[in-house]
Amino acid sequence: MTADVGEPLTDTELAVQFRRDPELFTAVYNRYFRDIYRYVAGRLDAQAADDLAAETFLVAFGRRDQFDPQRGSLRPWLFGIATNLVARHRRREARHFRALARTAPDPPAEGHENRVLDAVTARRLRPQLARVLMTLTPGERDVLLLVALGQLSHEGIAEALGISYGTVCSRLSRARKKLQNAIDQEAVNG
Repeated sequence: MTADVGEPLTDTELAVQFRRDPELFTAVYNRYFRDIYRYVAGRLDAQAADDLAAETFLVAFGRRDQFDPQRGSLRPWLFGIATNLVARHRRREARHFRALARTAPDPPAEGHENRVLDAVTARRLRPQLARVLMTLTPGERDVLLLVALGQLSHEGIAEALGISYGTVCSRLSRARKKLQNAIDQEAVNG
């Protein structure tokens, strides 16, 4: 769907139109499904991401008349719905992080100069980072993963979770400090 001048519709224009014609909600799905899927897949796993990303749009479609463009754009609204659905699956998420924490680090690459050092380091840190993610409060984990996986701004996270900007900042600061301590500990032990 495009505006009269051939430019894509804004979220506000799209919201007005899909209220009148529900079939236009497919444009919302086409625009944001990939972002929501990646976010949920990063929080859970690919199979759960398929289900929860689809459920996110099902819930959004059912609540499309409640969307208020004056309160923000569609993207944070959808991330808020997805985060709430992930919260219902917290036990699965905790099991996922416990399993990652139990895995041994991959052996270092031997003699492959074209291997990216960051990728090796990330694989080596994965179990420890998973353990740290389990220690975060649900609010800290939500904020951190909305930044890391959803690539939302602080304002977008505040919209998505219905919390203040200051709360986003303080939760993110605490989560980053815990992650930095884990990385520092790995450097000492590594």
